[in-house]
Amino acid sequence: MKIGYARVFILDQNPDMQRDELEKAGCEEVIVDRVSGTVASRPGLEKVKGLLRKRDTLVVWRLDRLGRSLRDLSEWVQWLEGRDVALQSLKEAIDTTTPTGKLTFHLFGALAQFERDLIRERTQAGLEAARARGRSGGRRKALDPDKRTLALDLYRKKEMSVSKICEVMGISKPTLYSYVRESQKTAD
Repeated sequence: MKIGYARVFILDQNPDMQRDELEKAGCEEVIVDRVSGTVASRPGLEKVKGLLRKRDTLVVWRLDRLGRSLRDLSEWVQWLEGRDVALQSLKEAIDTTTPTGKLTFHLFGALAQFERDLIRERTQAGLEAARARGRSGGRRKALDPDKRTLALDLYRKKEMSVSKICEVMGISKPTLYSYVRESQKTAD
């Protein structure tokens, strides 16, 4: 039996296109979630898990409907394989009932992992190069060093409320508290 799974993110998005494609692919039942792919607990996916039986096929319109990361997808494939359930993705033309489909899925996964590793490597190299030139990453400080010192002095003297200090300096409470923590670290 083929069971379809569709997911739309926004409540007013229409899942009809995905549903139509899944039904055209021969799905006897289509379950729809209206939730972000980043949400771990999805009621539709839980229902799908309960419906799938040995030798069934889970059909999705695209792989990103099932999981947002390679890790999510790999966990799903392992879960499906452990129950002798196949996975079919219509847009990527992946069908794990065939050796070619399994190979294609694992190649996509390996390439995605390779790309993430390259991005991480380039990011680290860029940060190291910036540090070597005396620049540090992150946001610019909201206040220059003199104003930061003034804000910290006002905070330590406790003559003015935190809200008033923030209002006068034009910063938020979290910004003031981060300056306080930073000054305590350098004092230690």
